[in-house]
Amino acid sequence: MKYEASTVEEYISQVPEERQEVLQKLCKIIKETLPRGFEEGINYNMIGYYVPHSKYPEGYHCDPKLPLPFLNLASQKNSINLYHSGIYAKKELHDWFVAEYPKYSKRKLDMGKSCIRFKKLDDIPYELISELCTKMTVDEWISIYESVVKKK
Repeated sequence: MKYEASTVEEYISQVPEERQEVLQKLCKIIKETLPRGFEEGINYNMIGYYVPHSKYPEGYHCDPKLPLPFLNLASQKNSINLYHSGIYAKKELHDWFVAEYPKYSKRKLDMGKSCIRFKKLDDIPYELISELCTKMTVDEWISIYESVVKKK
């Protein structure tokens, strides 16, 4: 689903009512636990957490006008999705998350390369997401991005 919003609050107000509280809680957790330097806003028509141009002027290689993305939240047709670029770019972080997930959720992990899909809103592992958010600083993300992602 695609939402046209210019603020996080506007985005959340457009999603189905049963998802609004979940997105608000996820945003709160992410803002409280992401290391300093990431900013929150709308990018790619999703709630985004990114490295601002003030910290990384080059921006995103696919479109340098955009800040360097790191984490996104989206309300899709059948799920709320969390997109985490660090999981995609750093194998150790991916492996850690996959190993930890069963400790926090009774449901099978539904995951793509960077996308974690939550189809059952009553079983979102908030504590695990909170811990995941602490695992990578802005500087580490920039370094990984430049050495792994940007090369491709």
